[in-house]
Amino acid sequence: MQSSLHLQHILNRASHWLALVCRVVAGIALIGLLAVTIADVSTRYLARMTEGAIAFRVSGSVELVSYLMLFALLAAMAANVEKSQVVVEAFSHGLPQTIKNRLQGVYFLGFMALGLILFIGLWDSAAAATRHGTTTQDLRLPMGPIYQLAAVLSLLLGLRSCIHGVLGLVYARGEEASHGE
Repeated sequence: MQSSLHLQHILNRASHWLALVCRVVAGIALIGLLAVTIADVSTRYLARMTEGAIAFRVSGSVELVSYLMLFALLAAMAANVEKSQVVVEAFSHGLPQTIKNRLQGVYFLGFMALGLILFIGLWDSAAAATRHGTTTQDLRLPMGPIYQLAAVLSLLLGLRSCIHGVLGLVYARGEEASHGE
């Protein structure tokens, strides 16, 4: 019993720290996204107000925003996977909470599979992009590291989903989910 509680505590702590890392990554990506957007809009406005006399431009702003959005979304998904489930109780309405938690654990294993599939696909894309020297269209940034970061964030989604799947299946521990009516 003691070792079971210890393992549960370790899994909870690991999930907590992984969520914290993901939140930091998501926050940095969102701040970067906002900074690029504000800089782009401001420089366009300045160019229009001065009738082109001051023509600073943010090169590749659309490209930067799209990759920062990718990182922010993947990191936010990984950080909040256990809190973002919507449960429609049409089938589980009369079930005991422990069975509901175990069903939620199975659901998390589906997210684990999704995270792992994304990881494998993105990691393969990173390897191919690195091998072929693929770069982004506007800024000519190497695509390999971009795919690698997206792959790692997908792996974190899979890992956190696995942790919460084990907590749900083995220990019948679940998070409070949103209930659809």
